[in-house]
Amino acid sequence: MSRPRSDASTGSDASTGSAASTGSAAGSAAADPLRPADHADAVDPVSGSDGITQPALGVVGWLRWGWRQLTSMRTALVLLLLLAIAAVPGSLVPQRSADPNGVRQYFVDNPDLAPVLDNLSLFDVYTSPWFSAIYILLFVSLVGCVIPRTKHHYKAMRAQPPRTPARLSRLDVHHSEILECQDDQDAAAAAAAAVDAAQQQLRKAGYRVARYDGGRAFSVSAERGYLRETGNLVFHASLVGVLLAVGIGGGFTYTGQTVIIEGRTWVNTMLDYTSFNPGRFVDEDALTPYALTLDDFSLSYVAPGQQGAGQAGDFVAHLSTQFPDADAGTGEVRVNHPLQIAGDKVYLMGNGYAPTITVRNGDGDVVFSEPVPFLPQDNNMTSQGVVKVPDGLREQVGMVGFFYPTAQELTNGALTSVYGDLEYPMLTFWVYAGDLGIDGGVPKSVYTLDPAEMTQLAGGDSGAESLELKPGETVDLPDGLGTVTFDNEAPEGAAGFQDSVKRYVSLSIHRDAAATWVLVFAVLATAGLLAALFIPRRRMWVRATPQGHTVQLEYAGLARGEDPALDGAVDQFAQRHLASLADREPAGARPARPETTPDVD
Repeated sequence: MSRPRSDASTGSDASTGSAASTGSAAGSAAADPLRPADHADAVDPVSGSDGITQPALGVVGWLRWGWRQLTSMRTALVLLLLLAIAAVPGSLVPQRSADPNGVRQYFVDNPDLAPVLDNLSLFDVYTSPWFSAIYILLFVSLVGCVIPRTKHHYKAMRAQPPRTPARLSRLDVHHSEILECQDDQDAAAAAAAAVDAAQQQLRKAGYRVARYDGGRAFSVSAERGYLRETGNLVFHASLVGVLLAVGIGGGFTYTGQTVIIEGRTWVNTMLDYTSFNPGRFVDEDALTPYALTLDDFSLSYVAPGQQGAGQAGDFVAHLSTQFPDADAGTGEVRVNHPLQIAGDKVYLMGNGYAPTITVRNGDGDVVFSEPVPFLPQDNNMTSQGVVKVPDGLREQVGMVGFFYPTAQELTNGALTSVYGDLEYPMLTFWVYAGDLGIDGGVPKSVYTLDPAEMTQLAGGDSGAESLELKPGETVDLPDGLGTVTFDNEAPEGAAGFQDSVKRYVSLSIHRDAAATWVLVFAVLATAGLLAALFIPRRRMWVRATPQGHTVQLEYAGLARGEDPALDGAVDQFAQRHLASLADREPAGARPARPETTPDVD
């Protein structure tokens, strides 16, 4: 109740004193006789402040506020976007978990940039602290979103449809019809029968229905589309499932690389892997025991003179598989067609030639005899490899070799390969003598040679010609160190050089314990998203009101969100309902107007 005018102002002196002590806000309040003393702009008589004092949140209040911000849908979407952005560097630079050789090569090619990227964990993006932080926050946010919404959705699904509004004509979609009763037909009975028919039709159409009769009116309330929210929850729950599958399943995942030369056998143990990247839960001593033998590696080249000459065709690695206490089996590995064995997938990553090199000392004793994998350098399989002889000669010897499957001399005297198959194979060596650097306990790559502590004896800048060999030939090493032989692996009596050099394959052995679960959750997420996008959430009401010898029928619909098809859905239901009532004559009522018309408000 407002104060009398005489209480608001007691004289000019009082007004002046009040304005001087409390400022313009108090003067404004005093000048308005209808504003109560406890108005928001009023002056606090104790503190003299004219503002609103908020209570202090405290530690618990701030934690509650932070939790609400983290579990909001807006935050979840932002974190999902950040996770996608954070994964981009993983596709721009090689990752240690998938391509350790590529990481080493990146350090060689970019010696200044690589350490900076390594400090930022860009070579281990998916296990980096910053990626894990985004991952965990997104997981917590999604869980905080899904659980409360699931509880609310469960209660909503168990609740009855809402009561029929008192004024259906105020809804966005509303149609009305007038039914004329027969002379012996009671209007109330006709109204009840019309609503009974509507209830049955709505239930058949997939609506949840509830009957609300009151006073002189009969009505039914119906709703459908709860699968829309169900799909939304399934989508978000599936995202949580994907995160769990990747996070937990990744701990049981491992990836390893190996090289198998024709005729050699590889065993699934740590000793036979050239590189191995296990998950945190992988027991390296409990790998599934099995063996792979490369029986043959076949590929075809487009013959010269044809379109695409020199290009390789189909690559097939023919393998023999062996398990303990089991008969040997066979398998094939092709590009993009891995071999599945014991839960592992074996992928074909590369191939090349592995010439067999034999080194003998001055007395003719064999000190080295191995097939040496040579890494391809171009499409014509010009390849480079390294031979290291640490023992058996007067001093340690290293040789950098170049292999040409179909050798041809260029105008400048250099050799190159003009075709990938073995038409005219040749092997050349640069020879170094000195310290190989392998006695210090530091691991060295078998594909590179560090000549810093060695003297070049042949090839390059040594002033001596490099060693040149064809299959079956033997040449002397410089300084009387011994001899080197390029062994011919072709069957005895074979014509030409085909099969004179062994081939090798580079395989990647991958076990992904999360792949199946990720696929399941991805399918569920897709199905949930489609349901959330295309299933409409609707409510519909039908009310019948007796009016003398007629019955007024009202049809109304309401959508949650945008639903451009709602008007048509209500109109179609009204037509079907009226048609069903017309089919019941003469027992029931008949429409006064055969077609529905929208009610104009």
